[in-house]
Amino acid sequence: MSAECSSYLNADKVLVSGFSCPRTGGDASAVYCCGFQDVKYCCDDPHSFFPYEHSYMWWLSVGALVGLSIAAVVLFAFIITVCVLCYLFINTKPRSKLDSGLSLQMA
Repeated sequence: MSAECSSYLNADKVLVSGFSCPRTGGDASAVYCCGFQDVKYCCDDPHSFFPYEHSYMWWLSVGALVGLSIAAVVLFAFIITVCVLCYLFINTKPRSKLDSGLSLQMA
């Protein structure tokens, strides 16, 4: 069994000629064409080809990092707010019991 990887333009816009899998001198189990539209290689998984440019995954990673950063800032702000509110609650409580004006005496 073999697969053909068609020619493609890499990230530097240089034409890379097509090749067949497995490559000579390579892994004999790598019979599938894998990768992206701008990076292709032989592998052993038939579902490892993505019809996107390789830079697509970079933007996905940047988006994930931005989302995680925003979530971390929101969580940090929430923790700081809870700490400040706890501090204010503890420090604004009266330290002694209020005097009701009535003295307790045994009759």
